[in-house]
Amino acid sequence: MGRPTRIWMNAGELSGDMHGGALLRALRTIRPELEAVGMGGPYLALEGMVNLLRVESLSVMGGTEVLLALPRAVWLLRRIDDELRRRRAMGALDAVVLIDAPGFNFWVARLARRLGIPVYYHIPPKVWAWRAGRVRFLREHVRRVFCILPFEADFYREQGMEPGQAVFLGNPLVDLVNPAALAAITPKSGRIGLMPGSRQAEVSALMPVFGDTARLLRAGRPDLEFCCLRAPNMDEGALRALWPEDIPLSMIEPGERYAGMRSCTLLLAASGTATLEAALAGTPTIIAYRVSRLTYVLAKQAIRVPFIGLPNLILGEEIFPECIQDRAEPGHLAALAGSWLDDPDRPAAVRAGLDRLRELCGPPGSVERVAGALLDDLDAARLEQSS
Repeated sequence: MGRPTRIWMNAGELSGDMHGGALLRALRTIRPELEAVGMGGPYLALEGMVNLLRVESLSVMGGTEVLLALPRAVWLLRRIDDELRRRRAMGALDAVVLIDAPGFNFWVARLARRLGIPVYYHIPPKVWAWRAGRVRFLREHVRRVFCILPFEADFYREQGMEPGQAVFLGNPLVDLVNPAALAAITPKSGRIGLMPGSRQAEVSALMPVFGDTARLLRAGRPDLEFCCLRAPNMDEGALRALWPEDIPLSMIEPGERYAGMRSCTLLLAASGTATLEAALAGTPTIIAYRVSRLTYVLAKQAIRVPFIGLPNLILGEEIFPECIQDRAEPGHLAALAGSWLDDPDRPAAVRAGLDRLRELCGPPGSVERVAGALLDDLDAARLEQSS
């Protein structure tokens, strides 16, 4: 029997850690002796990865906020470079698997490529939204790109990537959310869920706005119930400190995340992966996001897509209203939410539209398909290197 497969996995933020944990579980189901080390958080650790570095060390919003994390990022990259060199020299590292976070993970790809380590990218950067020139970098530095959105692989091919180098094998959230299991849960009338994000900056920006929105909604609807779906890295006390003391707020713990989403009449959510989770759970959602003024101006000039919400991008229509920057204010959010609460036919129409989204995201089992394709290609890469 040969030595075990050994990989370095690199997640740059909490959502990447969640997807990385699911991928590692699938990899070890196929190859139980597989060993993983790298940069991760609680999900990867739960699946047996040795977290030499913590994902929480790098979780920032992007744009101008990233500048504040630069010294920490440089230190992390030096640590990663040292570990990759040492393990590769010992023959104890077969591949590097990158998960999301392109701003950091592109540097890791460079380090790995210089050492001749095969690189795989799970949940690639949104090059179709901005900075399409990064496709050339991926073509040169990454053996396989595993897309999670149905239109991504075609975009990569149109931009010159080799056939089969970028593939769509389904979206892993289909398995994590498990829409079929949630279908038995009946949403509770008047229950509004809050998903302010998993990064401190976005939570600080949105939670007070959600609180003021709740106050406006309760003015004519005193029976409304508000619950916060707490991200694993967010402290309950910190969330409550940003919420009005006179408005009751219950907490839904991370382990009940998807059932909690499904139990709500509607959600107020920060833009990001959570909006696609909400769509798969079948819960109408209002998307909100606020960043620094400079970040917003720069992003507006660079982004080339009509929507920022993943459900809207997949469907090609604004099925979830988007309230960005100045529109992410209590009066506007309360008016939108109130129109859904007062007219049940409107959220019902949204739920009906989400059925098509589930079909576009592919059948269950995507992460197992990715794990199998990754290991098959890695075996081919090891043969190439030994010949």
